[in-house]
Amino acid sequence: MATKKTASKKKKKKKVSASGSTKKSPLRRKRTRSSTASSAEAPSKAEQDARTVRSIEGLADGVVRQSLGHRDPSFDVPTRSRSNVHFDKKARVLRMGDAAQQRLLFNLGQAKKFMQTILVADGCRDLVRAGKTLSLRGMYYKSLHTIEGTKEKTFEGQEESDAVLEDLEVTLDALRENLHVFAKKRGTMVGNITVFDNGDEIDCRRMGTGGYAIPSICEPSVIQFGKCDADFVLHVEKDTVWSRFNEDRFWEKHNCILTEGSGQPPRGVRRLLHRLNSELGLPVICLLDCDPWGHYIYSVIKQGSINLAYESGRMAIPDARFLGIRSDDFNRCGLSNDVKIELDDRDRKRAREIAEYPWFADRKHWQKEIKQMLSNGFKMEVESLITKDISYVTETYVPERLAAKDWID
Repeated sequence: MATKKTASKKKKKKKVSASGSTKKSPLRRKRTRSSTASSAEAPSKAEQDARTVRSIEGLADGVVRQSLGHRDPSFDVPTRSRSNVHFDKKARVLRMGDAAQQRLLFNLGQAKKFMQTILVADGCRDLVRAGKTLSLRGMYYKSLHTIEGTKEKTFEGQEESDAVLEDLEVTLDALRENLHVFAKKRGTMVGNITVFDNGDEIDCRRMGTGGYAIPSICEPSVIQFGKCDADFVLHVEKDTVWSRFNEDRFWEKHNCILTEGSGQPPRGVRRLLHRLNSELGLPVICLLDCDPWGHYIYSVIKQGSINLAYESGRMAIPDARFLGIRSDDFNRCGLSNDVKIELDDRDRKRAREIAEYPWFADRKHWQKEIKQMLSNGFKMEVESLITKDISYVTETYVPERLAAKDWID
């Protein structure tokens, strides 16, 4: 028996990461249903497109029926404001309420927006039917013309067009991606995962210094996940910090996926992070600046945003964690006065607003963190750690915090 046990032990091998390291990560991905299974449950592209066209035509049919019935044409647009958003404590995400505004054609204050909404809806239907996509800027120009017999343009600027498109999303319950409209790409990824982008196989372990540009549309019909060896996702705020981590091969040494959102992450990045977390069970750890804006970015990643509360279910990551940088790091890391950036009145006001958010109000660690930052009187960027050593953040700061599981929930 003793001989058999010895032989059995000899056959066992340590799990080796992609880098050849046997180092164990303090984080472990939760085993969930596979990406293939969840993608199969989602409607196919053709089914989703057909559903979107029916929604747009349903809106138009309603207007026609009202007109033929000698009634004022109108439709309801859910209210996208803070007053119509609440925090769902059970789900730990922001939710949109039931409040809506009626948009009437025969109302001088609403007629223009009514016609703009119908115009954009018609443009989106053309896109979906043609199987093509347009950027937000492209949709603005597609809908732009001078109204016949007047000198008035349909839109004074892209801001108007973008706002109408968001109204259309909530009115139709059809997301921008379903309407075939995309935003400018912002965000990068590298790490131990393979993805399929519109059928093309992308090995994110072999993306050089530039990384994989995260597309603005990250739905299962466009992006599917292949082999994933990573234990977690480290999301950093800016490309400059991401480049340091990528050059130091942090993702390889610590068996993770490394992403960045160029500041406030766009919808595509947030959607991808959500899918990595919900479909692959990967914990999402955030390394952001120690300032009200870094705290807000974390809030958006974790709970969703007020303006896009109707998308929280497919973007928010309630289990996301804030690793740093933190208000006590100035003394803890022995940083110099050179890294201090004085808080201005706008910073202080924003910090107090964030502290009063219902999802932060009962979090003792967050109350302490924000109070300490205000007491310090200054904010700090992640790049301030470079003053210690060019690779201090990748070789000391983050590894130590991860090993100790020292983060704020």
